[in-house]
Amino acid sequence: MAINSNQKEEWDKEDFLQELKEVPPCSRFMHSRLLEVNSEEKSMTFVFPVMDHYSNPAGSMQAGFYSAAFDNVYGPLCLMASGTPNSVAINLNTEYHRPTFPGDEITITARVIRNGRSRVFMSAEAYNQEAKLVATSTCNYLLLDSLK
Repeated sequence: MAINSNQKEEWDKEDFLQELKEVPPCSRFMHSRLLEVNSEEKSMTFVFPVMDHYSNPAGSMQAGFYSAAFDNVYGPLCLMASGTPNSVAINLNTEYHRPTFPGDEITITARVIRNGRSRVFMSAEAYNQEAKLVATSTCNYLLLDSLK
């Protein structure tokens, strides 16, 4: 990935998709769709359909799939913010506010809160199709190049 937030003032959805070249398997599995890249807010927004196979015994989206969806937004945002694909999540905290069910979509917007030398701290919110908050999250990514 050639884009680096220190080299490029404005992030662009089309530039990002062109540089990414291939969507990771985890994002393909969840049928994620990039909706927006906002360079001013250092944010990205993705949409995820709530699939039948995400259901728990109560019929709602299982908690781990929310976390996976958040991680599928944090990864590209960290890549865009740091300019390197060499990073890993070292924690991901998720709070659940209301259930979603198959047939719904969740829209997740994540923002860079702090972009340091060795870590990128981000936060995100997930909303259902009725614009109701369904989950929130925070995450730290470790930049592996900083360990060298």
